[in-house]
Amino acid sequence: MEAGGAAGPLVPVQQLAAWGAAGAMVFGGVVPYIPQYRQIRRTQNAEGFSAYVCLVLLAANILRILFWFGRRFEAPLLWQSIIMIVTMLLMLKLCTEVRVANELNVKRRCFAAADSKDDEMKAAPRRSCLDLDLKHFWRWSRFADYVQCVLAFCALAGYLTYLWLDSALFVELLGFLAVFTEAMLGVPQLYRNYRNGSTEGMSVKMVLMWTSGDTFKTVYFILNQAPFQFSICGLLQVLVDVAILLQVYLYSSYPQKPVSHPTHPASTKAL
Repeated sequence: MEAGGAAGPLVPVQQLAAWGAAGAMVFGGVVPYIPQYRQIRRTQNAEGFSAYVCLVLLAANILRILFWFGRRFEAPLLWQSIIMIVTMLLMLKLCTEVRVANELNVKRRCFAAADSKDDEMKAAPRRSCLDLDLKHFWRWSRFADYVQCVLAFCALAGYLTYLWLDSALFVELLGFLAVFTEAMLGVPQLYRNYRNGSTEGMSVKMVLMWTSGDTFKTVYFILNQAPFQFSICGLLQVLVDVAILLQVYLYSSYPQKPVSHPTHPASTKAL
């Protein structure tokens, strides 16, 4: 009787722990972007944040949702993807507004054709119909263009998934591509820091939260026996986070070059 009574309270505690872990998985991925979002809003400078981070996470989470239709994994991971997509769109909206507000006499670029009457009323510079040049991809002047690009990717990826959903090989490759893309999350920021020879403008808190969150996420994958793609790519993501933290240390201790401070800091380099 005593043994049974002692074991009884453990069940609610275990449930609370499971709910807490699930909640951390769903919302934990968003937390690192809160300090970066606030910093960009406060300084009106998006120079230190690479919008390609948003591109990577949008693609990864869209593919992960499609992977769910072929191989059902835990619901918290599905909800995490949905919430992350919304968060990345909000980050893109802010970065685009800040960058365009600080640009002067820069050609406006778009993903899809703009309304001609609207252009005439605003006397906007002439824009091409589709700016798919790699030099200008994901550096458009309107948030609506990013949304159009995301919807086009969803339509294409969704159609291919619908056609090949019965193929186990395709489903496994889709899952690997989803988590591998997410594992490359920090690479755009890593490259930007290397190119600038500095981590100025980047939120160190964001990277620290990346590292702790990715470590927790990888352990969660392993303990809950998530598809093996999740665990492998989670470890890779932690390594990239650590590399960025090493950049923070090296560039603060051994500056590579003077960091320029242009009159309009959120220039076309920002996105």
